[in-house]
Amino acid sequence: MSVSNQVTPAGISYSQAASSGSYGTNSTITSSTATTTTFTTSSGSSSNMSSSSSSINRSNFSSVSDYSIGGQILPTSNLRVFTFAELKTATKNFRLDNLLGEGGFGKVYKGWLESSRNSSGTTVAVKKLNTEGYQGFEEWQSEIHFLGRLYHPNLVKLLGYCYEETELLLVYEYMQRGSLENHLFGRGAAVQPLPWDLRLKIAIGAACGLSFLHTSDREIIYRDFKASNILLDGSYNAKISDFGLAKLGPSASQSHLSTTVMGTPGYAAPEYMQTGHLYVKSDVYGFGVVLVEILTGLRAVDLNRPSGRHILTDWIKPELQDRKKLKKVMDPQLGDKYPIKAALPIAKLAISCLAPEPKLRPSMRDVLERLQGIQAATNRTVEVRGAN
Repeated sequence: MSVSNQVTPAGISYSQAASSGSYGTNSTITSSTATTTTFTTSSGSSSNMSSSSSSINRSNFSSVSDYSIGGQILPTSNLRVFTFAELKTATKNFRLDNLLGEGGFGKVYKGWLESSRNSSGTTVAVKKLNTEGYQGFEEWQSEIHFLGRLYHPNLVKLLGYCYEETELLLVYEYMQRGSLENHLFGRGAAVQPLPWDLRLKIAIGAACGLSFLHTSDREIIYRDFKASNILLDGSYNAKISDFGLAKLGPSASQSHLSTTVMGTPGYAAPEYMQTGHLYVKSDVYGFGVVLVEILTGLRAVDLNRPSGRHILTDWIKPELQDRKKLKKVMDPQLGDKYPIKAALPIAKLAISCLAPEPKLRPSMRDVLERLQGIQAATNRTVEVRGAN
């Protein structure tokens, strides 16, 4: 799909603790009906989508490996095609009290799908995309193309889709705990501060999902890694959501060149914001920003901070380099209930992820291994103390 046609999505802002992910596709969607919408691929050819699409061609994935980091890239998708009537019933006609969140691309509703096999059913999240403008259609495609074939425990599962008349919808597994952003920055009785062990668990889960995307034969560049796109299930397992900007990556150290820079300010890597060049390690930069947010409880961008401190990465790195300075910027909601021996190496890992040049940043596999090592060392310390 033509990069120049893509528009930066505002994403779905999850306003409640219960929320869901969002995803999209770069696939060719065909149908036997005569009414079609035409879009241009990167090779200059045209592809068609009709109002009753039933088959999805995912040949773009032919160079992607079948297995990596505990997940799979399936040869075909197992997505269910829903009717609009089914999803209207599931959400009680998209009733306001079922609204989980909304953003520039549409609204997400909580839904209930009855099961024909037994008396039970399934809670789902239904994303109803805005159909005004090409970007909603483009994101819808990208979600199906990537999530329809990707399986990994740290990626939000896409269950199915609907394209009927002018309606574009996506159906996901329901994530009970909402977004990491909500837990880090939300306030009120309904939002409980995340303890240290859960923060580390979430960081490792997100790193595992991103590592999976990066370690295929042709890496998948996620492109919009941020706290609001990390969703949590009932056990606080982290899952990456919203694949509307994902791209199949170039080989080795080559980059994509985008004529329209997308992503989120404060999380997007400097080489991407300044030149449009996109690398796999551009995602690593975004992960580093999220690590800093997990440690400090500070937003990547906050215009309420003093001048010169609006963008977190502009000033935070010197504060992460030694024990005394780090203690001053650690999230006050943690109090003293965190091991500084674990927090300090994570802070230094975050600094390495925020290196100004992509080649100086670690790979996500390295990041994952280091976080797992820190977690293991912390657990051993707790076990020793418990035995004494």
